[in-house]
Amino acid sequence: MNAFEPQRQDSLKRRWQEREQQIGGGGGAITPPSSHLIKNPNGASLHSFPGILDDDLVSTMVPPVTVVLEGRSICQRISLQKHASYQSLAKALRQMFVDGSDVGAVNDKDLDLSNAVPGHVIAYEDMENDLLLAGDLNWKDFVRVAKRIRILPAKGNSRRGRRGA
Repeated sequence: MNAFEPQRQDSLKRRWQEREQQIGGGGGAITPPSSHLIKNPNGASLHSFPGILDDDLVSTMVPPVTVVLEGRSICQRISLQKHASYQSLAKALRQMFVDGSDVGAVNDKDLDLSNAVPGHVIAYEDMENDLLLAGDLNWKDFVRVAKRIRILPAKGNSRRGRRGA
């Protein structure tokens, strides 16, 4: 054992105790100074952490989601908070799964979830494992609730074709 180890532990413990006293007396939740109190419309006090916006909290807490293309055994992961809109997500999905080939080349401004991966529909699983069509929520809500993106084959009128044969 190193001779400095007990001294280092004591120093760290002392600094931790000082820090706890500075930020709220230990044991409770960390609260910012009273100078950062905000009143909500109901008159209740809310704490505001300086330099952190609500959007920043969402972006730092949202983990990457899994992207599953049905029929492939390898999944991808994508960080939704790095994208500003569904169009940006569509462009990223196209780059991931269309393999750089110019299948039905689409101009970036015309690209959306309906044509990001030709012949497929983009859906997502939310926190309750419900499968929903991507694009049904505004972007920020989608980023918050999407747990997995599933790219499913679009089913055409395959039954009609069989009956007529």
